[in-house]
Amino acid sequence: VQLQASGGGLVQAGGSLRLSCAVSGRTFSTYCMGWFRQAPGKEREFVAAITWNSGSTYYADSVKGRFTISRDNAKNTVYLQMNSLKPEDTAAYYCAAARGYFRVDPSEYQYWGQGTQVTVSS
Repeated sequence: VQLQASGGGLVQAGGSLRLSCAVSGRTFSTYCMGWFRQAPGKEREFVAAITWNSGSTYYADSVKGRFTISRDNAKNTVYLQMNSLKPEDTAAYYCAAARGYFRVDPSEYQYWGQGTQVTVSS
């Protein structure tokens, strides 16, 4: 399983970005998918996760109401729509795949993509 994240960039505070993560492999639809982020000097933190059938989603409190995770199993792609961006959202964003129905802990994710940088200017 390989993951390729894209969509990062530089945006002003209050703006929006949409991240995408394309996943190779025929078993994409069976994985829980998550987004994580890591700012310089900080640990990687959970952002959002979605079950294999989009039945459940979960968000970190810091992004709840502003970010939306979704997936298209026909396209093997997971998305993260980010609205009302804040400077504190600046980080490298990573998508990840986990076996099982629902995962929040990054140690439970088996596959990771490369990061895509999001920079929010004030």
